[in-house]
Amino acid sequence: MQKASRLLLASSLALLGTSAAFAQSSVTIYGRVNTSVEHQKIGGESATRMENNASRIGFRGVEDLGGGLKAGFVMEAGFGSDTGTMDGRGFFARQSEVNLAGGFGELRLGRWTAPSYFATADYISMHNHDTGTSADAFYAYVMNDIATNSNSISYKTPTFGGFNLEVGTGLYEKNAKYGNKNVYDLAANYEAGPLALGAGYSKLDKSDQFAIRGLYKIGSNFLLGAYVQRSKNWGFDQVTALSDAGTRTAYRLSGAYMMGASEFHLNVGRAGKMKHISESSAMQYTLAYNYNLSKRTKVYAYYTKVDNKDGASYLSGAAGQDFSSIAVGVRHNF
Repeated sequence: MQKASRLLLASSLALLGTSAAFAQSSVTIYGRVNTSVEHQKIGGESATRMENNASRIGFRGVEDLGGGLKAGFVMEAGFGSDTGTMDGRGFFARQSEVNLAGGFGELRLGRWTAPSYFATADYISMHNHDTGTSADAFYAYVMNDIATNSNSISYKTPTFGGFNLEVGTGLYEKNAKYGNKNVYDLAANYEAGPLALGAGYSKLDKSDQFAIRGLYKIGSNFLLGAYVQRSKNWGFDQVTALSDAGTRTAYRLSGAYMMGASEFHLNVGRAGKMKHISESSAMQYTLAYNYNLSKRTKVYAYYTKVDNKDGASYLSGAAGQDFSSIAVGVRHNF
């Protein structure tokens, strides 16, 4: 009996130790399903389509290592909510990282969307998370190819007085497509009461961009946002981006009015002419309405239109052709 009691005590202590270890770590499953039905028009051709709006599923974990140090990971996969197929870029192509965080800040290794984008364009894209056909058509995202988002290392400072900074690089790993050049990214964010400011810079070979952003909350109902971006050698695709397209300035203004469960959104963007591509300017207009059924689920409707000059092909894929879409959709976060 004494031996059995000792074995029982040892087993209990081992179980308690295991439970304590589990208590110090956690894994969260999260995601978004966002689908719309749209009547789209490109030039003189129109069609009714079902569109996936950047649906995804992810796994996020964190372990408390003690002394204020934490280890974590994020694995996020995109999928087509309209077809059920996985993201063609790769299983965890949206995000795949391991990180260490503490009083010193945060160190990240892996693949992710550029922080400069979240600090600028994404921050003011309020009506549909900058996804689908109403997404910002003009932001010069230098790292738009799978290789340039990968092999990344970044460091994020702690937040001091509402300000933080993140700086990173993506290792080229002998990739001749990008001239064997590393990609560099810098993001800064500042918040003070109703005012939020941001800036972002990215560089890859002969392409770069710099943007500044502001968002201001007026009372409890109005939000006003804007960004301005100056880019160099950025065009309608990665090939144009690395050629001599020249400089270009783009801006976007966004506004939102919140009334109970309803949200009313309006935004206007303009892409200036690329210096070495004639008639390459364009305008984009979006009018949207969201109704929040809960904190996680909303229904929405929007109209978006891109007016392309003769040398521009934003969203349409054909120079000089305009694009428009009338859409209704449902978004659920989990």
